[in-house]
Amino acid sequence: MKIRLTEHAKERANERRTTEGEVSMVLSSGQEAQLKKGRKSKEMVFDYNRNWLGKHYPQKKLKVVYAEEDDLMVVITIKVYYGEWR
Repeated sequence: MKIRLTEHAKERANERRTTEGEVSMVLSSGQEAQLKKGRKSKEMVFDYNRNWLGKHYPQKKLKVVYAEEDDLMVVITIKVYYGEWR
């Protein structure tokens, strides 16, 4: 299935320091959760071990909100949470 990021999703990815590669990994292997209005989301935890806004975080959780249209996954927004999930 092909993936397309909306302009909003591209902006969020850039400002929240994630890559299209990570988004693709989440969509192919992340845990799924249903949302309202036919939208879906998947999330995945990545090792991070870097600073974000002056604080060190061992991991980041990437949540991708998307809709499916025929053979296309349209990424609507991307949320990134920094912390530790074990």
